[in-house]
Amino acid sequence: MKQAINVYAEMTPNPNSLKFVADKIIIPTAKSAEFNSLLDAKGKSPLAEALFLFPFVKGVFMASNFITVVKSEEVPWDFVQMEVREFIKEWLSEDKEIIIQFPENRNESDNTNSTIQFTKSEFDEEIISLLDEYVRPAVEGDGGAIDFVGYQDGKVHLLLKGSCSGCPSSTATLKFGIESLLKQHIPSIEEVVAVNA
Repeated sequence: MKQAINVYAEMTPNPNSLKFVADKIIIPTAKSAEFNSLLDAKGKSPLAEALFLFPFVKGVFMASNFITVVKSEEVPWDFVQMEVREFIKEWLSEDKEIIIQFPENRNESDNTNSTIQFTKSEFDEEIISLLDEYVRPAVEGDGGAIDFVGYQDGKVHLLLKGSCSGCPSSTATLKFGIESLLKQHIPSIEEVVAVNA
């Protein structure tokens, strides 16, 4: 039986991604899921798999009540926005499966994307708390997420996901927003750096 679901699109700071917001919880946990290819999504998210069948889709990020879709630069959103919105709306209305298995969280893995191996530091909990309180709500509002990877030698390493990954303004957000906030609260922090997803 179909449910009445509303889905609307929001612009994000990243011109290649749109945030599709539903009036329904998509992922009922505090988790998020990011898929950067059809192979990533295979067997984990039927919805992400289906979205990757659109030739212009380059990434899918899901959290709480939204799905961020990252497209290739060649295709303007004006040509595909309505089609993607209707597709997501139909999928959710039919109550089809969204997530079967969450992808391995890169910041909890063996840090394969980084040559640095992080050990727990005395600042980890405070950094995570500051990110959760001050940064996460704003970043999720823009259709993305920032996860703490580790702290070492005065540097905080963060993983950018969703619309944040590849966003032209993410460097400014990291340097002038997040770095300033963390330095203000933890003086031993010298720099905030992004870890590639």
